[in-house]
Amino acid sequence: MFRNNKVSVLMPAYNEEKSIAKVISGIPKQIVDEIIVIDNGSTDNTAALAVQNGARLVREQRRGYGVCCLRGIEAISDTDIIVILDSDYSDYPQQINRLIEPIAAGEADFVIGSRVLGRLEDGALTPQQYWGNKLAVFMIHRLFGYRFTDMGPFRAIRYESLKKLDMQDKDFGWNAEMQIKAVKSGLKIKEVPVDYRKRIGDSKISGTISGTIKAGTKIIFTIFKYFLER
Repeated sequence: MFRNNKVSVLMPAYNEEKSIAKVISGIPKQIVDEIIVIDNGSTDNTAALAVQNGARLVREQRRGYGVCCLRGIEAISDTDIIVILDSDYSDYPQQINRLIEPIAAGEADFVIGSRVLGRLEDGALTPQQYWGNKLAVFMIHRLFGYRFTDMGPFRAIRYESLKKLDMQDKDFGWNAEMQIKAVKSGLKIKEVPVDYRKRIGDSKISGTISGTIKAGTKIIFTIFKYFLER
């Protein structure tokens, strides 16, 4: 509980046995009420290690980042703030308070942890991630009039606000959809600096050419899709 707000952390995970325990152990338990790991059909010990380290496990066999987040939201019955955190140890879970503080204080409905504003370890972002991120936030600024600095996955949102966004994307367009809908819905948005390091293990998306192309194409498609729906 953080300032009378129940906090739930969602962690999509696919074959992250080398990092999952480190991420869970780094989450400040004094301010987080529940940790939900959404196992996306892992073939290693990710699921077992998540449970051993105190997380609640839910399973989602359909592959996709967005569908994992949607499954995690379905598993929540009562909360005030949802934090979404990657399972690869690239973010610093100890910095969760930076994201939930503005929401608890009534200053924001939606907070993005900006890697651009924080301390970025050399090599933490691949060139395709770095330039893809810059292109995405540039397009959102030009088409929707809001200037983000990052599309970072480490983010927090008021539970009631998230339900109103009616999220739909099943894979790589999830973050873009959330940011665009937050702008269009008039949510109070804030970016806070977070630190970022090299992930443990290889990325399933940016670590491959096909994954990079699929992710980039879907993000651009998502941005134009919601622009045309205006």
